[in-house]
Amino acid sequence: MRVLVAGASGVIGRRLVPLLTAVGHDVIALSRSTGGPDMLDRDAAVKAVRRIAPDVVVNMLTAIPAAINPRTLARDFELTNRLRTEGTRHLVEAAPDARHIAQGLAFAYRPGEGLADEDAPLWTDAPAQFAPNVRAVVELERLTVGAGGLVLRYGHLTGPGSIYDKEGSTTAAVLAGRMPIVGDGGSVFSFTHAHDAATAVVAALDRNVSGALNVVDDTPLAHRDWLPAFARKLGAPAPRRVPAFAAKLAVGGFGVAFMTRLRGADNSRARLVLNWRPRHASFLDDQE
Repeated sequence: MRVLVAGASGVIGRRLVPLLTAVGHDVIALSRSTGGPDMLDRDAAVKAVRRIAPDVVVNMLTAIPAAINPRTLARDFELTNRLRTEGTRHLVEAAPDARHIAQGLAFAYRPGEGLADEDAPLWTDAPAQFAPNVRAVVELERLTVGAGGLVLRYGHLTGPGSIYDKEGSTTAAVLAGRMPIVGDGGSVFSFTHAHDAATAVVAALDRNVSGALNVVDDTPLAHRDWLPAFARKLGAPAPRRVPAFAAKLAVGGFGVAFMTRLRGADNSRARLVLNWRPRHASFLDDQE
């Protein structure tokens, strides 16, 4: 198949392009860093994609900053949110007959009990700094699924180039003792290694699947559990414990919610429908 990967220079794209090529697909990689069109420029984007005439469009468009500040999240993700809405709209318009597979979020579910499956509601009433991200993901899903496509909801991304990599911003914060356990540390994190994110796309190409699927590891972990274990692996200081009210002064409402209220995701449906298995079953057991 002729597969267009939009956002090919990102953490997932760098893993995905060689995998698609290895299994025999004709891959066209687009990214601004390699001279591709500005996907927010409707005319340029539509012209470029129509010229390629793909059978499949893989939408990995993001512009995520290297370091994430929960106090300025809405501002820092403004470009990513535009790519998820306007960029997706341009891709669907340019290739209406192609199959569309897009990158979504598995940590945007409304807080609740247990792991979220794909039928659980998204957090549309999230704290102010996160709300624009959720709205953008909702629109991306509406556009993609409306075109008969599939959204792969990824968890907290790990692996080379991620914030959890050896040079990543989260790793640096843990090493410096700057990431505490806030309140009860009750947020449940479902992680996704970049390799597993890529293999899910490859698996999806062989199956006529639409809608949304959680593509996450097998071992959701509470923040209070994975953070101390990660610190030990790094040889970093043990994380401090900070009351939620004190942390809110430093990181704002969403910063506290990020460490206390996130809901983990269940990958059962992706395992069944895609016959996919994460090679990296746990963030703590298998890192690169």
